Amino acid sequence: MMAPKLAFALAADKTKHVFDAAALARLARICDVVQTAPLEEFDSPAARGVLGQIDILVTGWGCPTVTADVVRAAPNLKLIAHAAGTVKYTLDPAVYDAGIRVTHAADANAVPVAEYTLASIIFANKRAFELRDRYRADPGRRSSYALMDEPIGNYHRTIGLVGASRIGRKVATMLAGFDFTVLVSDPFVRMGDPVLAGAELVSLDTLMARSDVVSVHAPSLPATRAMIGARELQLMKDGAAFINTARGALVDEAALIAELQTGRIHAVIDVTDPEIPDRGSPLYSLPNVFLTPHIAGAVGTERLRLGQLAIEEVERFVMGMPLEFAVEPALLERLA
Repeated sequence: MMAPKLAFALAADKTKHVFDAAALARLARICDVVQTAPLEEFDSPAARGVLGQIDILVTGWGCPTVTADVVRAAPNLKLIAHAAGTVKYTLDPAVYDAGIRVTHAADANAVPVAEYTLASIIFANKRAFELRDRYRADPGRRSSYALMDEPIGNYHRTIGLVGASRIGRKVATMLAGFDFTVLVSDPFVRMGDPVLAGAELVSLDTLMARSDVVSVHAPSLPATRAMIGARELQLMKDGAAFINTARGALVDEAALIAELQTGRIHAVIDVTDPEIPDRGSPLYSLPNVFLTPHIAGAVGTERLRLGQLAIEEVERFVMGMPLEFAVEPALLERLA
């Protein structure tokens, strides 16, 4: 039996470390890798020549859209394995119409996001970033000691998770080892859901009002755009923290900035809308904001997990086993 032919489609400059030499060698043991250099476009004669040969396409960040025309150019294509998180912006419905299977590495990307969120929660409750700034400004520590006497810290705090997504569930599991009360708000969660073994299901308003830390883990959908606005933010306790590692579009950014400018709450913000804020955005300079450039997901060597998961799915497919992370059309719409 001939090995299935495989090629890559992703942006080489955005995917360093996803497939190292060991990963490529592992793929080569089960597939005929047509070329290791990834396709970054599908229109050239060379790209069409590759598409015409392959059974499996491994995609990733920077992959061009797999349109109906691309599907026609790849008549033997049976599997798209996406070595990244969300795949919904990469696929035309023609992919499913042609019977092509789809899988993704969102579960692997969820690991560093959950880890980053846990670290953010711990630092936010300790007011670590504010204490850093106070210490720099006052080496005598008088202002630092004053804040340490306030009701801060990680003992008996309430953490609210907005969304029981793949990442939200990983965070909930991690929080089980701490002295936290965990709240979850998600319209798709029902009683008996495993996430409720260590968390209480509440409304969004209740979560916003009760939580010492609010962490957002919902998907970006038309129905969730700006789901957290001025009214929700004003429900937060004085001194509470707001963490967003999900999508910037979930939050009314102007309302968030306005609330932060009062100094009443503080925030850890990894995602914004637009993706890069305007140069004059207060998010860059507000002292109660810890802003990072979308780093919660896989960076550096963390990207190896993405490639490994994609390879495992390719191996299952080649061996005739069920895919563990198949993306069906109905699921596609609810992905982040």
